[in-house]
Amino acid sequence: MKLSTFGRKFSADTGLTLLMDDLGRALSSDREVMMLGGGNPAYIPEVQTRLRQQMYDLLLDEGRFERAVGDYAPPQGNVAFIAALAELLHRTFGWDIGPQNIALTNGSQTAFFYLFNMFGGPQPDGSFKKVLLPLAPEYIGYADTGIAPDLFVASRPEIKYLDDRLFKYHVDFERLTVDDDIAAICVSRPTNPTGNVLTDEEVAKLSNLAKAHDIPFIIDNAYGKPFPSIIFTDVKPIWEEHVILTMSLSKLGLPGLRTGIVIARPEVIKAISAINAVISLSPGGFGAFLMTDMIRSGEVLNLGYEIIRPFYQQKVEQALTWLRREMGDATCYIHKPEGAFFLWLWFRDLPITSAELYQRLKARNVIVLPGEFFFPGLEHDPWRHKQECIRMSYAQEASAVEQGIRIIAEEVKRAYGA
Repeated sequence: MKLSTFGRKFSADTGLTLLMDDLGRALSSDREVMMLGGGNPAYIPEVQTRLRQQMYDLLLDEGRFERAVGDYAPPQGNVAFIAALAELLHRTFGWDIGPQNIALTNGSQTAFFYLFNMFGGPQPDGSFKKVLLPLAPEYIGYADTGIAPDLFVASRPEIKYLDDRLFKYHVDFERLTVDDDIAAICVSRPTNPTGNVLTDEEVAKLSNLAKAHDIPFIIDNAYGKPFPSIIFTDVKPIWEEHVILTMSLSKLGLPGLRTGIVIARPEVIKAISAINAVISLSPGGFGAFLMTDMIRSGEVLNLGYEIIRPFYQQKVEQALTWLRREMGDATCYIHKPEGAFFLWLWFRDLPITSAELYQRLKARNVIVLPGEFFFPGLEHDPWRHKQECIRMSYAQEASAVEQGIRIIAEEVKRAYGA
């Protein structure tokens, strides 16, 4: 089969295809697999009950159900959902936005494919522009979204050591440069994979840099405020004319409904809508139909603050206890978990690579993600730190997380020769 350049690029094996393949195999396998590598949210009983009730209500409303499954939405997305979300954000944060500032996509991964290629890559004047990731490691899903190669440039972080074998990445503003070839700045907050939350000061500095260079500042808010609120520090959400804020229904517990949200100035929303029309006619609308009432009432905020955040906070504290117990004196540093539902483990001076550690763990039915996939924009940087880290999820059943941590500790100690 002869493939085009596009076909070759997007059919090749990547970190993201590895993750999703392992996730699919684990979920369909008869083996007892400890799936600590994926981004699937936990099944939270209180959340499932509320979503099930929303589904019942939708099914019983014949007119609404028929529209949900039988009608195309406009390319911008479900009109009622968008209006309800704009009103919620306006009354909650005072943001000067309306329906013209919001578009839906088939998941936030699709939104990033649109956005990165809208701004980065070959330009009409013959130049080439890139997307700046000011804090690596960053989300694995960004790495291969560029139609053109080498779309990203990234900066090494400043590492601050904390008590109890914790550490935290910060943006190294002395190292960071925004040249004329930068088309946009992008961060995730909380950061996937590390659970890092950029401080309000860091966000303000990055926002001002973007504004000064007249480029967009893209904030990936898949885990943050106002929902799903899987964020354990007190931070202020921001939106301004130059900010593009992306959100999702996935981490609320609806990843299967693939509902991404883009909040931006009207020109960006028009462009997103036009691309939606070409790529998929319109974004899927079932997630929007299911959640419109909860958005309109503001119940979605309470779901995050009162149920989802405490659930994950308890789980991460338990996972930290297990890690410290099992690791003992092994060289394991843990990024301070400030949000999302991952732990980022750094085995300093690990004698093997994280990719080899991944294979050893996989052989024992423990699925994690090797750290080297999480450094888009630093692929050619020989920084050894990239091969010393792994990402593990603590969102799964407690027994699987505890057993998985025990096996991780055994394999790490074996690698160090302990």
